[in-house]
Amino acid sequence: MEKYIINGGNKLYGNVEIQSAKNSVLPILAASVLTDEKVTLVNVPHISDVRNMVNILSCLGCKAVYDGNNIIIDSSSADCFEIPSALAHELRSSVFLLGSVISRFRSAKIAYPGGCDIGLRPVDLHLTGLKRLGVKITEKNGYILCKCDKLSGNEIMLDCPSVGATENIMLAAVKAEGVTVIKNAAREPEIEDLQNFLNLIGAKVAGAGSGTIVIEGVKSLSGCEYKPIPDRIEAGTFLIGAAMCGGEITAEGVYPENISSLIHKLTENGCKIRIDNDKIVLENHRKLTSVKTIETQPYPGFPTDLQAQFTALCCICTGHSIVTENLFETRFKYVPELRKMGADVTVFGRNAFVRGVDKFKGAQVLAHDLRGGAALVLAGLAAEGRSEVMDISHIDRGYGSFEYKLRKLGADIVRVTV
Repeated sequence: MEKYIINGGNKLYGNVEIQSAKNSVLPILAASVLTDEKVTLVNVPHISDVRNMVNILSCLGCKAVYDGNNIIIDSSSADCFEIPSALAHELRSSVFLLGSVISRFRSAKIAYPGGCDIGLRPVDLHLTGLKRLGVKITEKNGYILCKCDKLSGNEIMLDCPSVGATENIMLAAVKAEGVTVIKNAAREPEIEDLQNFLNLIGAKVAGAGSGTIVIEGVKSLSGCEYKPIPDRIEAGTFLIGAAMCGGEITAEGVYPENISSLIHKLTENGCKIRIDNDKIVLENHRKLTSVKTIETQPYPGFPTDLQAQFTALCCICTGHSIVTENLFETRFKYVPELRKMGADVTVFGRNAFVRGVDKFKGAQVLAHDLRGGAALVLAGLAAEGRSEVMDISHIDRGYGSFEYKLRKLGADIVRVTV
């Protein structure tokens, strides 16, 4: 096991380059199974979730390798439709492969996927959508077994705008016969990014970014080189970190419109923010004021993946905040760890009541999940004294070179093997 040792109190200054979005890279990697031609993804983060997806592709018979910060995928030799259970349990996004594997082999077998323990994330919407395309599904002994003679386009109404279900149905429908219409589709930027990738390799997808996506099936797809969009959650994490620690940082290579909800809240806190094309500059040299209410919502609302980090910021602001988590029911598991550092937070159901304190105090804390772990790191950076963040394997799922980027900004943080 590895941990971070952090000596808090340093302000953050400088520039940080934002990696390609984890939540774009993973479904695009899954989509690479749909073509026999070579796909190259550019500026891909070296994170464990991506490595696990590459390992799954290799187990399916694809050739997938890192070339510096790029990944080259050749799926022409893919010959297996079973996604290994050990890898599926490690990676929630392995479920994205259902749509593309079914499309390629007309069969798929996967164990129920794993990932962060942040509450129930049922795959019912995925399976219901696939059934509407003609897939016969059996659930047995912890496995999902899928089979079909052919995939046929259909109209699919999602009960809620699930990102994963929207993307999985898109992947299955790309080579189905006829037209598929997804209604109440998720609108996240990563959905639009998947559409752009699919269209570049020859698909006919329209409407991503809106509530209705239309996919006209095609017979074959080609290869391409593609650079996924910047990671809005990584960018947001660094901006929140600078707000907590003080200083001035520039997040480079970002799409500011994709995190406008966060920018609005940080401005409301009292941060000075400037936007220059693909750069966001955040400056803060004083104690901030609490935002009264924060509610996570599907895009374009406040992202659940920034809730923990923003709650950590609220803990050291002047005043009170109420944070409501509408998407995942156990996403406050990091709160007891923040309390070890002096935070005054009380959780009732989906609401966290935050009373601002003067500062965090260094402590040993445990990361329970990816974003909660990132929040603990930011708290350690802003804290008085020394902190240890244990089990940082969770953080490695989504942040590449995290400690290196933070040190470059002036943070005192090192990775240590326990």
